[in-house]
Amino acid sequence: MSIRLYDTARREKRLFEPGDPARVTLYVCGPTVYNRAHIGNFRPVIVFDTLFRLLRAEYGADAVIYARNITDIDDKIIDAIEATGRSRLAITNEYADLYAADASAVNALSPTIVPWATAHIQEMLALITDLIEKGHAYVSDRGVYFEVAKMSDYGQLSGRKIDDNEAGARVSVDGEKRDAADFALWKFAKPGEPDDAIWDSPWGAGRPGWHIECSAMAARHLGQTVDIHGGGIDLQFPHHENEKAQSECAHGVQMARYWMHNGFLDMSGEKMSKSLGNVVLLHDLLADWPGEVIRFAMLSGHYRAPLDWTPDLLQQASTTLNRIYGALRRVWSETGGTASDTGVMAALKDDLNTPVALAELSRLAGEANGAADRDDRAGMAAMRADLLAAGQYLGLLSVSPAEWEQGGDDADKDRIDGLVAARIEARNQKNWAEADRLRDQLKAEGIEIMDGAGGSTWRRL
Repeated sequence: MSIRLYDTARREKRLFEPGDPARVTLYVCGPTVYNRAHIGNFRPVIVFDTLFRLLRAEYGADAVIYARNITDIDDKIIDAIEATGRSRLAITNEYADLYAADASAVNALSPTIVPWATAHIQEMLALITDLIEKGHAYVSDRGVYFEVAKMSDYGQLSGRKIDDNEAGARVSVDGEKRDAADFALWKFAKPGEPDDAIWDSPWGAGRPGWHIECSAMAARHLGQTVDIHGGGIDLQFPHHENEKAQSECAHGVQMARYWMHNGFLDMSGEKMSKSLGNVVLLHDLLADWPGEVIRFAMLSGHYRAPLDWTPDLLQQASTTLNRIYGALRRVWSETGGTASDTGVMAALKDDLNTPVALAELSRLAGEANGAADRDDRAGMAAMRADLLAAGQYLGLLSVSPAEWEQGGDDADKDRIDGLVAARIEARNQKNWAEADRLRDQLKAEGIEIMDGAGGSTWRRL
């Protein structure tokens, strides 16, 4: 079964055909590193990590090049420098590291390339120079601007016409611009701006505009045409529209064969955003929920649809994932099975239909329980292999059932192991009162003892 993806530019689901199957390229807009990222910022991380896993499974791990950038110069970063008195490097390095740690906690694979914007200033200057020479950009008193009217099909990606960009509405009017829709390629430095946020250019000292950063980084690392360009739906306009415009006017070829956008994460029906003040930090969620629960919850809705983020959603994800890990535990000892072609991969190939893929994962867990009930050792081995393969595609089931069910730090696990061993010894000595006392103590701590033919083990409830 071939991969089919919804192309935002075409507004239809299309057969995915990379330019070169031996080098499949994926570019996703990454974070602006001035603060911790909220859970909504991690929806594209999880969505496009799942796509990355699918492409690697289909074309081979070495054939897929995934770039997710770091924006380390921006108005918000300058504001953070001025507010804290810290250097740009100190701020951006700290929050880039925290972002990477949070992404790892939800089982996101490391991208092949993580380009930083300020490491590509020369590529940006070359791109701006090219646009000026080709008549698509001009220099004003405040910087260098892209002239939107010079691109006949501007708005094709978002479906917006230039006339839709009314002055004073979504696009601010700048007296130095020829048109309100024109956007900055290079911004001249303002008095008092920090020295480490200013670079020289042929037109005057300053810094790049946001849109030119991604165009330069994508072209430098993946080529002038990438197979897939992705990000949140909030980036479709103006960021991706402007990226597309400047890249295609400079290079004369399409920037991306496929454009993909994930929907918003909502809180009580309202888009989650820092400006609205209704954000939930992933870092804070990780204090209460395992990363896999958060990932499962995120994948429970189709990536293109809005997803209402609630405590109930996380609880449902936890309950389902616990049940699946419980089934995996029952077949864990039966190794040597070979994974079959389950419906998980088929669902993912159908425009990343993760709700169907998760339903298939639950079905596999049911079959694993059935094989265990029948003591079908061959069936148990096969279901173990199927569950682990499905988990790999989805970024789930990444630890052993014992690790999942016992959790906690090593010292606490050692303590519980000691109490379980003491209970076993009490039972061997027929000291039923002591065995019951230890069982009740563990139960009060939320620990369930599971006695079986192979001995006793435990799990957290």
